[in-house]
Amino acid sequence: MIALLIFLLRLKNVVERTKDGKDKEEATRFANYLTNLEGDEIDTVLEQKKKAEAFKLANNELRGDLAPSDDKGLITHINEQTNRGFVAAKKKALKRPNIDPQLSKLILWFLVSATFWLLFGTTVGEYTGIKFVAPDADHFSWLSFGRLRPVHTNAVFWGWSSLGMLGLGYYVIPMVSNTKIASLKLGWYSLYLINASVIIGSIFLMAGINNGGGEYREYIWPVMGLFALALVLTLINFLNTIARRATKEIYVSNWYMVASIIFAIVITLVAYLPFWQNGLGETISQGYYMHQGVGMWFMLFTLGLVYYFLPQQLNKPIYSYSLGIMAFWAQIFFYTLIGTHHFVFSAIPWWLQTMAIVGSVGMIIPVVAGTTNFVFTFNGSWHKLGSSYTLPFYLVGIVFYFTGSLQGTVEAFRSTNLIWHFTDFTIAHSHLTMYGIIAFFLWGFIYSIVPRLTGKEPSFTWVGVHFWMALIGLLFYTIPLMIGGTLKGLMWQEGKPFIDSVELMFPYWLWRAIGGTMMWLSHIIFACNMYKMILGKEAINIRKEGVAQLKTLQPEA
Repeated sequence: MIALLIFLLRLKNVVERTKDGKDKEEATRFANYLTNLEGDEIDTVLEQKKKAEAFKLANNELRGDLAPSDDKGLITHINEQTNRGFVAAKKKALKRPNIDPQLSKLILWFLVSATFWLLFGTTVGEYTGIKFVAPDADHFSWLSFGRLRPVHTNAVFWGWSSLGMLGLGYYVIPMVSNTKIASLKLGWYSLYLINASVIIGSIFLMAGINNGGGEYREYIWPVMGLFALALVLTLINFLNTIARRATKEIYVSNWYMVASIIFAIVITLVAYLPFWQNGLGETISQGYYMHQGVGMWFMLFTLGLVYYFLPQQLNKPIYSYSLGIMAFWAQIFFYTLIGTHHFVFSAIPWWLQTMAIVGSVGMIIPVVAGTTNFVFTFNGSWHKLGSSYTLPFYLVGIVFYFTGSLQGTVEAFRSTNLIWHFTDFTIAHSHLTMYGIIAFFLWGFIYSIVPRLTGKEPSFTWVGVHFWMALIGLLFYTIPLMIGGTLKGLMWQEGKPFIDSVELMFPYWLWRAIGGTMMWLSHIIFACNMYKMILGKEAINIRKEGVAQLKTLQPEA
């Protein structure tokens, strides 16, 4: 409606100009000006224009006419001579201003903890994926699919993704505020509380002690209370840091990250307070909690990190600060409405279902705005992809941010929901978003800052192996599930027996297991890369070592 109003006002302005003859008057004045010009004036201007257009640089103004010569490779070929040739040479991380060693230690412990939970959670996920192909793999109640599946999802949600985001947030918040973090002690308390929450929660889930209220809130309330307390402490810490900032404006990254923590606290309270947890109230609360957890906690926080790390890695400013702010408010407005599109055709009010669908369509605005901002920031720097071991992770995250988010919009319509809901298509979608967006972005960010904190680089070859195994594994995992899920939904619509749809899915579940195995192996490689960046030996610098050896060979005076 606002866009239509602007259009009508501009149309009115054009009509008035045409009616009043303003354009014609302006054209007449310009013609009279040209008529009154002297012939010499016109010739002089045209000659100057011709000379300006004909002028070209000779391309030797700075280097001279001598051809470059470096036969021994002392200057230009040192990287080519020492590179093993299996992968292209990559640029190392640039040195940044020194960061407080105590803060570096806190950040590294957040990231190490996140890596542990990634390995643990996806190992559980790998085992549950194998059970689709070999359902009789074991007969222990603690290892049953119904207990292991929430262990997998909660470990990667609250352990891997949350700890990874918060650790990176402790780097970004003080950096863009140009000040020290308000309290290192609160940071450590938050780290302890979240780890305790995931440890206790995982044990309880495997023992059969759970909330039973819905997906992603299987932890009982005392366990989730530890996580919520950690978020409160983090929010206080971040707000105090931003309040002490040495910059005038609050950078857009801080907008996203602080808002995401506020929303995470709100959705946790909505999901666990008992006042509305009866009948349809519980269903509506579940839809709100489940979707806000993904969009207003994980996605909003990660986008805030992108607005810092992407310009930093490209060494250029974000394309449009205003576009980032617009996407921020648009996401807050539309995303908070869409939770109940998971319960289309249920007993909840029809108008509430319609509202969720409208909000899902409205999410096109922040997604397109954010993607445009990121792609246009990349514009002119695409050549850097070949020499960077971090930017490919960023690019994959951007691609899946656009495709995965719009896929969620398409799934919200009643016609498509009728086919895909309750099928494996939604599992593919959740992995496209939480893995393709959140995980790939987090990996890119971690590979960007850990070498700056420790001074140690990962193996470029193994970073490449990690990247391609994770990406190909994700495609092997999701594409078959989307195809099989669509066929399953169509079979249900045709009224065919349920067991027929189970038999139909067997080959697609096999691809799921293959893709999941590749993803899981890539996480082991990532953990090895983390070890090398934190505790590994420093790589030999050929240039520095050569100069040092040269000095030892020089005779003493």
